[in-house]
Formats: sequence, structure tokens, C-alpha cells
Amino acid sequence: MDGYLNILFTWLSTLLNKFYLTKGRRKEREGEGDPKLYLQEALLERQLPELDLRQLVELPRGLDLNEWLASHTLPLFEHVNLLYGTVSEFCTAAGCGDMAGPGGRVYAWYDERGKKTRLAAPQYVDCVMTFVQRTIHDEAVFPTKYANEFPPGFDAVLRRVLRLLYHVLAHLYAAHFRHLALLRLHKHLHLTFAHLTALDRRYALLDHKETEVLRDLEVALRLTEPDEASPRRRSPVVTQPSASA
Repeated sequence: MDGYLNILFTWLSTLLNKFYLTKGRRKEREGEGDPKLYLQEALLERQLPELDLRQLVELPRGLDLNEWLASHTLPLFEHVNLLYGTVSEFCTAAGCGDMAGPGGRVYAWYDERGKKTRLAAPQYVDCVMTFVQRTIHDEAVFPTKYANEFPPGFDAVLRRVLRLLYHVLAHLYAAHFRHLALLRLHKHLHLTFAHLTALDRRYALLDHKETEVLRDLEVALRLTEPDEASPRRRSPVVTQPSASA
């Protein structure tokens, strides 16, 4: 069965190249850069296109900012995990020897002691999912019970979680977008990316150097205007006081 699926995906991938990459290959021959499948106009549709994500991530009055950010982080993890799970059989140490993003970006894993290790993509993603799942289910870090408070270092933990999830999205775009497009899941990928991007642009949660690898996709999906690339244009974070009992 696995062999049949691989043959099917190879055949469909060839068709996808034929119909969607012709213009991209012409540009490459003309020296205009490498084509990126996820920037092809026919594949820029996203699920729920009418949804205004800027309003979706706006902090409701009276709600604690940490609680609000945590409530967005949980579904982001679930969607990134599900999207990667659909193509995980194609993400192997042989095919994805590096945890690579667009533009030749390679991500290295840093353990709890700060030791840097270069891992193959499936190992890296496994480390990401294990860390994030353990973190969001830690009551001391992501409290869910009444009267439990967020720890002083929550901001740093949250930023690391979102940065790692962004790395997985970047790898999906760089190495597995074709698979997701063939499964008709690219719209869900775009929506997840748009959600994380809107959250980041509203609260400045990711370093500008992290997000620059997919800046062209932000513009293509109309999440960012070309002249809004500078992080200085981001709206400041304004916290609302928690509602008193």
C-alpha cells in the first residue's frame, strides 16, 4: 500500500509541476530566482478567506494578555501538529537531512542547556512537538485551573513555543508544500500561517529575522503590505486590566 501511495504521489507531483511551475521555471531560466510553489497564484487560496484575523487576535477588554496568548497557542500547536502528521511519512532523514526552511535557512536544535545540535527534519520536529506538548500541559507554565497564575517567565516560554512552531511551518512550505497541495490541505496550511502571523504582528512575538524567510508569502496572502516589513511598524502591545471578581 505504501508503495502504491508513493507512486501515486510521484505521478501527481509530476502533473502539478507541469501545470503550476511552467512560469516559475521560465523565470529561473531568465535569472529571476528560484520558483516557490507556495507563491503560485492558483495555490494562494486559504480556508475561511473572509475571516479578519486582525480582529481574531485582538485582546478582548478585561481579559489577561497571557491567558489570551495561551488560548491562541493551543490551537496553533494542534493545527501545526496535524498538518505535519499528514506528510510525516514523506519527511525522512534521507530526504530531509536538515531542518530546512525557505531560502536555504537551516534550523539547529538547542537543548535546555543551550547545546546546539544539527538534526534531520523528522528528529527536529519530534523534539519540537515533544517540547511543546510537554510545555502546554504543564500546569505550572500554562495554568488552566482557577486561581493558578502564569509564571514570571511565561513570555520567554511562549516566544520559544511560537518560534519552534514557525520553524515547522517554514519546513512544510519549503519541503512538503507539494504534498499538502496534492492532499488539498494547502488552504489549511495558509490559514494556520496567517493565524500565527497575525498574532505575531499584533504582539511582536517573533524576531524579525525569524519571519523574513516567509515575508514574500505574507505579501502574497495580503497579510502584510510590502512597505510594512519593518518590525517598527507593528502595533504596540496594549494589555487590558483583568476583570475583578
